[in-house]
Amino acid sequence: MNKKTLIILGIILIAVIYGVKCYEKSIEINPQDDKAYYNMGFAYDNKGNYNKAIECYEKAIEINPQYDKAYYNMGFAYDNKGNYNKAIECYEKAIEINPQDDQAYCNMGNAYDNKGNYNKAIECYEKSIEINPQNDQAYYNMGNAYYKKGNYNKAIECYEKAIEINPQDDQAYCNMGNAYGNKGNYNRAIECYEKAIEINPQNDQAYYNMGFAYDNKGNYNKAIECYEKAIEINPQYDKAYYNMGFAYDNKGNYNKAIECYEKAIEINPQDDQAYYNMGNAYDNKGNYNKAIECYEKSIEINPQNDQAYYNMGIAYGNKGNYNRAIECFTIAARMGNENAQKNLNIINGD
Repeated sequence: MNKKTLIILGIILIAVIYGVKCYEKSIEINPQDDKAYYNMGFAYDNKGNYNKAIECYEKAIEINPQYDKAYYNMGFAYDNKGNYNKAIECYEKAIEINPQDDQAYCNMGNAYDNKGNYNKAIECYEKSIEINPQNDQAYYNMGNAYYKKGNYNKAIECYEKAIEINPQDDQAYCNMGNAYGNKGNYNRAIECYEKAIEINPQNDQAYYNMGFAYDNKGNYNKAIECYEKAIEINPQYDKAYYNMGFAYDNKGNYNKAIECYEKAIEINPQDDQAYYNMGNAYDNKGNYNKAIECYEKSIEINPQNDQAYYNMGIAYGNKGNYNRAIECFTIAARMGNENAQKNLNIINGD
């Protein structure tokens, strides 16, 4: 964070702190000042103190029951607390007072989206757009809802509309790329990611997703370049290290793959899949002891990782420890691993 950014943040913090004091003084002079309560709620919002913000908005509404903006902001505060049901109640009240509030519909859609009710979310976004056809955020969010429903064609339509309204929306391009990727159209996906990066060269997610698209095309060198760029922008991007390890795996460079998995684990020690894949890389190098250590660690984090049990069985088999191999296959088979069951059938002569 540079000096200029720190100065700006400091100014904002001072404004928030003294803003609260000013509003308190205003309320002391006039206890019926609904705007002072509203503004004080907004100041608490900016401080991340959502409980205090809600108290202030409630007081503003108590004084002025038709204060639609107070209901709207209270909904936003509940959103930030993760209480989506209460947020929806507040947005509904704001809309009851002001039926033309497109942003209240949009935010209500976000709350439904966060609850996993994508159909209701889409209804809200459509209503928002009906009121304000230039609400690019509503199109973007509706695209996300369709994406989560697996309707990638509709998602793409929405992202295109968002971009038509706001051509500088790099995230809309990025998400449209994801939709094309899920349709198996990796070339179009890459075009979208490139456009996102052209708009915002610091979009680490676009580089990461572009790497994934190149991975799926079998172009591992280009994939690695993209993951490296994502990591250059965001050195804590554990998934980029993980996927880069997978790309090196596919190139047969197991030493580089292991380095990447180790870095992913350093950032996220609970990544059972990184341990699992690192085990596979060691297995491919013929280092079965290290492979087994990795599979054990993967299972310690995620005891339901049947594939780790299965691969550990293979590693024990390669070491000649057939009893332990059978134990691992048995556990994996109980979890529904078909390959483990086939191996047991062969061993038992079935």
